[in-house]
Amino acid sequence: MSDTIKKICVIGAGTMGAGIAAQVANAGVPVLLLDIVRDPADRNAVAAGAVAKMLKTDPAPFMSKAAAKLVETGNIEDDLARVAECDWIVEAIVERLDLKQQLYAKLEDVRRAGTAISSNTSTIPLGHLIEGRSEAFRRDFLITHFFNPPRYMRLLEIVSGPESHAALVARVSDFADRQLGKTIVVAKDTPGFIANRVGTFWIQAALNAAFELGLTVEEADAIAGKPMGVPKTGVFGLVDLVGIDLMPHLQKSLTETLPKGDAYQAISTIPPLIGKMIAEGYTGRKGKGGFYRLNREAGKRKEAINLATGEYRAVVTPPSLPGAAAKGDLGALLALPGKSGAYAWAILGQTLAYAASLVPDAADDIVSVDTAMKLGYNWSFGPFELIDKIGAVALAKRLADEGKPVPAILTLAGERSFYRVENGVRQYLGLDGAYHDIVRPDGVLMLADIKLSSKPLAKTASAALWDVGDGVACIEFTGKMNALDGEVMALIGKAIPIVAEKFKALVVYNEGKSFSAGANLGLALFALNIAAWGEIDKLVAGGQEAYKALKYAPFPVVSAPFGMALGGGCEILLNSDAVQAHAETYTGLVECGVGLIPGWGGCGEMIDRWRSNPAMPKGPMPAVAKVFETVSTATVSKSAAEAKEYGFLRPSDGITMNRDRLLADAKAKALALAEGYQPPAPPEFRLPGAAGRVALDMAVKGFQARGLATDYDGVVSGFLADVLTGGEADLVDTVTEADLLALERKAFAKLVRDTRTQARIETILETGKPLRN
Repeated sequence: MSDTIKKICVIGAGTMGAGIAAQVANAGVPVLLLDIVRDPADRNAVAAGAVAKMLKTDPAPFMSKAAAKLVETGNIEDDLARVAECDWIVEAIVERLDLKQQLYAKLEDVRRAGTAISSNTSTIPLGHLIEGRSEAFRRDFLITHFFNPPRYMRLLEIVSGPESHAALVARVSDFADRQLGKTIVVAKDTPGFIANRVGTFWIQAALNAAFELGLTVEEADAIAGKPMGVPKTGVFGLVDLVGIDLMPHLQKSLTETLPKGDAYQAISTIPPLIGKMIAEGYTGRKGKGGFYRLNREAGKRKEAINLATGEYRAVVTPPSLPGAAAKGDLGALLALPGKSGAYAWAILGQTLAYAASLVPDAADDIVSVDTAMKLGYNWSFGPFELIDKIGAVALAKRLADEGKPVPAILTLAGERSFYRVENGVRQYLGLDGAYHDIVRPDGVLMLADIKLSSKPLAKTASAALWDVGDGVACIEFTGKMNALDGEVMALIGKAIPIVAEKFKALVVYNEGKSFSAGANLGLALFALNIAAWGEIDKLVAGGQEAYKALKYAPFPVVSAPFGMALGGGCEILLNSDAVQAHAETYTGLVECGVGLIPGWGGCGEMIDRWRSNPAMPKGPMPAVAKVFETVSTATVSKSAAEAKEYGFLRPSDGITMNRDRLLADAKAKALALAEGYQPPAPPEFRLPGAAGRVALDMAVKGFQARGLATDYDGVVSGFLADVLTGGEADLVDTVTEADLLALERKAFAKLVRDTRTQARIETILETGKPLRN
């Protein structure tokens, strides 16, 4: 049995199989993608077509175009023997037991002994899949249930059988964790496993109750969405997203495989309206519409279906829920009078009781259930975390008062919570009635855990400094959307002497939803409205000073971005010694979109990156032109791999696939740099001057003539061109880093005083969309 997975075969090039293959390629691992022969003249057309389609899909399954080159396509008839080249075979064909078993019989004859074989099934028990297979096959078999889309959904449910080889399962799990970026949840071999079993029950309960209580789809989604920690789509919006036609298939699978006494059997039904919608092609976003639709004949009016009549009407925003109920207080939500409180209870009472009944039937512990729902369905809180918000006693009492079964685990908990923090360690309640530490996988370091048992070394209103062990400190942004302001710069000023005296290195990292959305535009707009120009100028100068202090600190600085790292959030990456980025990092200098230019050193850092790129032609103009193209169009990378292509990351910067491993990887990189560290020397530039500026202005005019740039885009780009080409400097002059920073400040100060920039800032804050003025 091989100890490493160097090549993978995916059989089945449908949406899931192709997506799995793409994620394998994203990890830098070669993958063989096979499917059936449909066209004798082009025998690989199905698999090859899937790859071609993914290259055009948005959101993109591939993290970069280069990753697609790692996918080799073939067909099951001609190329099945090539599975012998692979260390893991993933079966992702149609959910039919007979077809899967026929494929497995063929694999028995061609695979290498000890090669892992897994099914991506979401409904068929493992025991059924391996009926009739050899002992060797059964030993190497497991279920790896990915969630769609495989690149973006972090959950991977793994199910092994009683004969599965433990070392093989561990090898697949470790690969999926470290290289595919998945959080592994071990599930039992029960129908629907964990996430889909609870999730399907939750959706069914919510749909049934909306019909029974006479709610509109908007009312239902307002209650079953944000107040419960569910994505803003709510339930009806979610069903539209995944496809209404999927519901009958899930229902059929679960009702056929779940025990007769399972609670899902009692609520499983497809309302006549849903059957009618499917028959008429109203299958959700992929069809003509669903519970919601965009009526193009009525000027793209958003409409919702009337659950009683089946007729569409204009969407009506329901009244806001009162106070605490709208902010996630489940007790207040359940106590609401009338239909609102009744609907909340119909969902939560049934779903939480059902989830509680599945331990230990579907999962060994409550943590597995909560993790599965948070990562598989994007819930902010898992079922047992939600029960803690209500109280196990209160939930059990209401169930009992209504004559409904009370799950044993609720009785076991009694007055206790399912989770607690003891001596700085988060613990969960086990089935033995005792609390157990939540143990992270080896190599996972979470700032949330560190914060449970320590206090910050320094703190301001928008940032904090933490000791993350082994001589490494960590700057954490703490403001809304981790926006950057004077309080962040003040924390950087406090941190540098502390780290210099007591630590070896510094990482910049946090565990918010994104690394940073950039400068605090709300604060900037407030200052603009009262003409506090001095405060704006102070923020720009303070940011430059803080970022350059990090760049030239006597210790290495490693930034660890994830999600959005925009504007000033990108500039801190550019000023760091190194970056360890999560694979899903979306970074860029977006200031031109709001009528500004990068003001915290981004212009010089980007020129320095591109002029040192071996592929860049020599001379002062090529690097400047490349930076101008990227920054003037507010280009944002759609992955960390793409960020390297744009120059936001260096070729040497690291990429971490698993979000939970980012801090540990960044810390390791910082410690590696600390040995014999010397700060960089300030760069000097030869820039193209007036001639280069004319060339850039001509390029902008060309875009304006084609309608690709507005009049004010031209103004903003003109200021950017002035900075990038060196201002008044001539081609023979040496431009220092300080000179470029001064040019940034000067251009920023003029743009921020322009009412057209102020209109752009106001619009982006109000609508989240750029103003094209």
